[in-house]
Amino acid sequence: MAQDRSSKVQIPDPPIARFLFSDTRMAWFWLLVRLYAGYEWLTAGLEKLGNPAWTGPKAGAAVTGFVLRALTKTTGPHPDVTGWYASFLRSAVLPHAAFWSWLVTLGEIAVGLGLLLGFLTGIAAFFGGLMNANYLLAGTVSTNPILFILATWLVLAWRVAGYYGLDRWVLPALGVPGYPGTLFRRGRGEVGPATGSAG
Repeated sequence: MAQDRSSKVQIPDPPIARFLFSDTRMAWFWLLVRLYAGYEWLTAGLEKLGNPAWTGPKAGAAVTGFVLRALTKTTGPHPDVTGWYASFLRSAVLPHAAFWSWLVTLGEIAVGLGLLLGFLTGIAAFFGGLMNANYLLAGTVSTNPILFILATWLVLAWRVAGYYGLDRWVLPALGVPGYPGTLFRRGRGEVGPATGSAG
């Protein structure tokens, strides 16, 4: 019988990837990564929350200064800030600096809490990495490369990164797209693969 050419081909993860990113024996390592990254995000956000230039009467002043510095890095043969990102900063961020100021502050706090508590760890890490990428695109190095790498690893390890945290119970309850968790299967008799990091 000829094989259907339209059938999907799935390439299994190599054993080392399964061990690193899906095995609960590695959960202690991801706990350490989570706690470090979460602490960095939470403290950064809390510092902004109490700063008048971020969330006080002068909200937006810090973002305006940040954007204006980034826009000075767009010149030369190898600019630190690319033209397309400079256009985004100029047209979308600068006119709404106060909004972005609050968004960054609350986003950093939310990412920090998510990582520290192990709550929806993969999603928290994704948005942390997204913020790191934006800071890097704006020409700011600081701890952003390190936190971006850690965020990427946490996204890959989402199944077990929150095992020593709330995800141990949250992920099996919520499930994943296509496979509802226990909260959504009750009374429907559905059975799906084990989701989340519990097991």
